[in-house]
Amino acid sequence: MPLKKDIWRIGAVRAPAAEILRSGLSGYDVTWLCDMPPLTFLADPFGVWRNEKLYVFAEAYDYRDRHGVIEVLIFDASLRLVERREVLREPWHLSYPFIVETDGETYMMPEGFRSGCASLYRAAEFPHRWELVRRITLDEAPIDATPVFHNGMWWMFYTPATTREAKVSALHVAFAPRLEGPWTPHPNNPVRRDPSSSRPGGTPVVIDGALVIPMQDCRVTYGGAIRPLTVTRLTATDFEAVPGKVLTAPGAAGFHTVASAGALTLIDTKRFHISPASLALDVRHVFRKAFR
Repeated sequence: MPLKKDIWRIGAVRAPAAEILRSGLSGYDVTWLCDMPPLTFLADPFGVWRNEKLYVFAEAYDYRDRHGVIEVLIFDASLRLVERREVLREPWHLSYPFIVETDGETYMMPEGFRSGCASLYRAAEFPHRWELVRRITLDEAPIDATPVFHNGMWWMFYTPATTREAKVSALHVAFAPRLEGPWTPHPNNPVRRDPSSSRPGGTPVVIDGALVIPMQDCRVTYGGAIRPLTVTRLTATDFEAVPGKVLTAPGAAGFHTVASAGALTLIDTKRFHISPASLALDVRHVFRKAFR
């Protein structure tokens, strides 16, 4: 059990995601969106605008219960927080609430690999009530599943929940005619093995006609940096891609989300935390596991 705990925080940059993926965060101011109590964090922000309000969906995590849930944080146009509420909880840990708007509907595909599949939810009453649409079974339980419609087909990028190494370094792809499926895993999975640029970390964007996917650089630490991956060939039988330069967050121990929200980009960064209180939580956690 690591003594240091990852503490993430979410922020917004007043620049489009394509610009951040080209040049990084240097020179941009970050508006930090919500302060959190000790030993808790918000991470994996994804957002949409409605009626001049920004709706940010993120993982909310508390080291006291070690169970991630999805919350929505609603901001006005000046990025002032006006509401915050839990919107999705499952028996398993949830994170990475990837948002898709298509065919007049809003969908969420959060990471929940302990369920053994990817779960697609539709907003029944945006933004507070979500209903399950489909459980999607792939070749492996997916981590940080990232769907995108590109060149007439839906594509999903993810890493498999198999080994610790594969979770951060083995890129898998699946494709489908519709977001709901049926999804077909790529025959060449894993299409890429590289801990610097295989685990998705945000919203794919098109730059100069090419699909670019923010990927996590996990060579030094989990979520240590972002590295854009430019896809140069993507078919049902072939995959080729070229990684770009490593993008870091100045003064942070990690940076693992770049998510498009119109003219804004949502990000998260991390610091390491260790304290007597955090060590006490670790001891309590070990005893609870031992005497269940």
